[in-house]
Amino acid sequence: MISISVDTNTCSNYGQCCFEAEDIFSLDDKGVLQFIPQADDSRLEELENAADACPMQAISLTQS
Repeated sequence: MISISVDTNTCSNYGQCCFEAEDIFSLDDKGVLQFIPQADDSRLEELENAADACPMQAISLTQS
């Protein structure tokens, strides 16, 4: 499994990650980032792309 964390103090809710993994990351009605904290290992490349797309580099991934 891949653990996903977002530094909410750094995240500016641009939503660039949503374009890379829209079923993991989304913006709520108030424009605040929501995310699923774990994903299958098969999603690694997609999640790495989402983390790379973050202009604030607020997304961290850990494989277990």
